[in-house]
Amino acid sequence: MAGARKPVVEVRRSQRRRRTVSAYRDGERVVVLIPDQFSRAEESEWVDRMLARLAAREGRLARSDAELLARATRLIKLYLAEHGTQAVPTSIRWVTNQNGRWGSCTPADGTIRISHRVQDMPDWVIDYVLLHELAHLIVPSHNDRFWALVARYPKTERARGYLEGVAAAAGAPLTD
Repeated sequence: MAGARKPVVEVRRSQRRRRTVSAYRDGERVVVLIPDQFSRAEESEWVDRMLARLAAREGRLARSDAELLARATRLIKLYLAEHGTQAVPTSIRWVTNQNGRWGSCTPADGTIRISHRVQDMPDWVIDYVLLHELAHLIVPSHNDRFWALVARYPKTERARGYLEGVAAAAGAPLTD
């Protein structure tokens, strides 16, 4: 990225750390925690690696409503094309007030809302959640016809497993 500045990095070495490396943002600086026995070359390698991971994570968090619409448009063309405009939402957006479900759809007005909790998940999980909600524009209930539409997405079972794992780890199963 042209013109992007490398952030100020503070490396903290720990005698108790043996193998793990972690990093977090503290204001304008990035703190990287590494084992004390790492060489300067290993330190440099891990700082670069952790900066890349942070940038990737922050890039995912910056996903916009416009990107969500573009992603939905692509999914409609791939999996729901024969349903024409019925599968096209009137609006689609990220929301922060949905902690009990991954997404929601109001078929009556064609609106779709996707929980901000999904924003930093892998693309294939976001695609599943989106397709799930798009399918509700065609079939409002979770009947066999609905699940047949969702099953067109090749990573449906994998994404459902991922979401179930996230929900279990959080200690609160989330609904569709």
